[in-house]
Amino acid sequence: MANFRDVIGQDQIKEHLENAIASGKISHAYVINGEQFSGKEFIAKIFAMALQCERKGEDGAEVPCQKCHSCKQALSDNQPDIIKVTHEKPNTISVDDVRAQISGDIGIKPYSSPYKIYIMNEAEKMTTQAQNAILKTLEEPPEYAVILLLTTNVNALLPTILSRCVVLNMKPVSDHLIRKYLMEELQITDYKAEVCVAFARGNLGKARQLAFSEGFENMKSEALSVLKYIQDMELSELVSAANRIKEYKLDRNDLIDIMMVWYRDVLLFKATNDMNHLVFREEGSTLRQVARRSSYEGIEAVLEALQKAKKRLEANVNPDLVMELLFLTMKENG
Repeated sequence: MANFRDVIGQDQIKEHLENAIASGKISHAYVINGEQFSGKEFIAKIFAMALQCERKGEDGAEVPCQKCHSCKQALSDNQPDIIKVTHEKPNTISVDDVRAQISGDIGIKPYSSPYKIYIMNEAEKMTTQAQNAILKTLEEPPEYAVILLLTTNVNALLPTILSRCVVLNMKPVSDHLIRKYLMEELQITDYKAEVCVAFARGNLGKARQLAFSEGFENMKSEALSVLKYIQDMELSELVSAANRIKEYKLDRNDLIDIMMVWYRDVLLFKATNDMNHLVFREEGSTLRQVARRSSYEGIEAVLEALQKAKKRLEANVNPDLVMELLFLTMKENG
């Protein structure tokens, strides 16, 4: 399905776009800003379908209807007036990409629809020259043109571009809605859903991805093994275990996230003596042991070290060194 009601938890964006369609006041350019997997592409697809829907304007008609010729074309990615901007280089959208697919094409009127819609994913990858090229188009766009720029980093776009766009920011989806979606729509068990919700941090797409990721399950098992036996393992063994996560196509940040949730569970259990609200409640006996032998100060020191480790990895500090320092703190305090 592909309808506005299928978008979970982004009520402000849905309301803005539905009102724009109902009133006919469509901007020539939109920026949809949000994390990877947060649903930007899904919202852009629905909005584009709705703008081209042949039943738009009919009383009581649901838009997009998903049944008209245009909607069927869009659902199969064959709508000639909904253009997805591509780029050959994985980390760069060049000025040639923009000129060939937008600037040099936008002057040609729509083939069969009221609008000509361009959807550019990963817009933060545009070079300065590419952004300047698109800026010229935004300064005097044709009446029928709509450009959708999807980005994970709105600050990477020139202020002059942002001033000519409607900027829509994706919001974190509540844990309750993500949990409900995983359990009711995807039939995920309650324990697994809790784990996915904890790591998704408001990102519905990431929660869905984790729910079906064999690599995530394997890494979680490996991480829990490290956390259970950390006091008995040598530093070199711990670093080797951390390096094995590459096999699961995940990175050290995912491993650190698992550890953070674990130590938050330890802290919560130590404070409340209650397993019911813990993410890793199935590991109750181990959590109980760790909570008993750890002080509040020690747990806080580990949580602080985990935050520092994430920042150091983002700053491209040697990852083995980062993990060694982290594991030393964990061994000293847990």
